Amino acid sequence: MRHIIQQSVEDSITVKKEFFTRNLGTIEACANRMADALKQGKKILLFGNGGSAADCQHIAAEFVNRFQIERKPLPAIALTTDTSIITSIGNDYAFEDIFFKQLQALGQKGDIALGISTSGNSPNVVKTVLEAKEIGLLVVGFSGKNGRLKDLSDIPFCVDSDTTARIQEVHILLAHILCDLTERILFHG
Repeated sequence: MRHIIQQSVEDSITVKKEFFTRNLGTIEACANRMADALKQGKKILLFGNGGSAADCQHIAAEFVNRFQIERKPLPAIALTTDTSIITSIGNDYAFEDIFFKQLQALGQKGDIALGISTSGNSPNVVKTVLEAKEIGLLVVGFSGKNGRLKDLSDIPFCVDSDTTARIQEVHILLAHILCDLTERILFHG
């Protein structure tokens, strides 16, 4: 058991080091784009499935409440949380439309669409990203190393791993860093 624990920690550290070394400039640029959008009264709309859905809720909470700095709330909405909306769309249309229709209702040009899919191919995430681009949202994609999300995103963050847990661990650290940097840019913390 101890070997498994040590191997998991070492693998996580290795994947994180490689990802963040490769993406420093892109992370900084993304935080600046997020801060610019929020300064202009725009919002962040987040969507993903399973563990990625939970990450969307977590990230939205960090922006709306606070992360490191006491400050005013920032507009972020996880499209993964309203069970009445999700189940009515899934029942009346298709599971592929659960985020798509919400983005159509809430998304406006200049907003940020943050789609998360460890495979990069989740049909409901891909469909929503395509709609976001059509409306004029900036698309930030969190994915693994493969899949359509990589090519569809204006700012792609692709984790070079085949292990879902390692990909998700990078995604949540990346989200925390983006929250931290965006707060610092907006509130000079």
